[in-house]
Amino acid sequence: MTKILVIEDEAQTRNIFMKCLAFEGFCAIEAEQGTIGIKLAQSHLPDLIVCDIMLPDIDGYGVLSAIRQHRPTAAIPFIFLTAKVTMADLRQGMALGSDDYLTKPCTVEQFLAAIAMRLQRQALLREHFSAPSANLDARRSHPAVSSDPSSDIFPHCPRLAQMFTFIEANYWQPIGLGDVAEAAGYSPAYLTNLAQDLTGYSVKRWITERRMFQARQLLRDTTQSIKQVAEAVGYADVGYFTRQFRQLHGEPPQIWRNSTRLLSA
Repeated sequence: MTKILVIEDEAQTRNIFMKCLAFEGFCAIEAEQGTIGIKLAQSHLPDLIVCDIMLPDIDGYGVLSAIRQHRPTAAIPFIFLTAKVTMADLRQGMALGSDDYLTKPCTVEQFLAAIAMRLQRQALLREHFSAPSANLDARRSHPAVSSDPSSDIFPHCPRLAQMFTFIEANYWQPIGLGDVAEAAGYSPAYLTNLAQDLTGYSVKRWITERRMFQARQLLRDTTQSIKQVAEAVGYADVGYFTRQFRQLHGEPPQIWRNSTRLLSA
């Protein structure tokens, strides 16, 4: 049964939400304070959290920050409830990793629709990125993909896990920021800021890092031409590939290949 945690200090509003969730077949969990909500999130690991911003002990931003810093709860979809939404509120929530906002008062239909949308989005992402057969088929269709290099390239970062998974599965295709943001469930602007803040690299740089990792393997372990290597890792323009490789490695790919083979000889 899908578990929804509602953190709301106003008893009447909380009771209405709990009743409509139970009626819809959800396992509804309630908390009237932020600290209680954090403990319930960590013990129950709900599928989604709905949280008021204005709470008597710790506000909703503090709750979200605690949720995102705790590894088991870091990826749980999070919807804010608020009486008003200013641009500053949106930026603060987005910076912490909120998924949506609901303005109070909201109807039961709006409440349930927001939950359904986030759960559906989460399910689609989980299905796409967790299906081993789909990833295996993609790898088989493109022999340049190595077995599992992601642990050597991407840092452990739960809030960016879907971004890294998408890049790993598609780096050799013509993907860009918009594609990665859609797969990760964020807006391009938010994902850009999030990736920069958490890793110091842009989304484009992470795509490049993954492509260059594979390029180095192919240059070292195969006899493919530079053009073939460039195409295998997602570059239609071999000149652009050469410029990027030189920028990151200090020398063009052919010289790098020769130097590496001399060192290993």
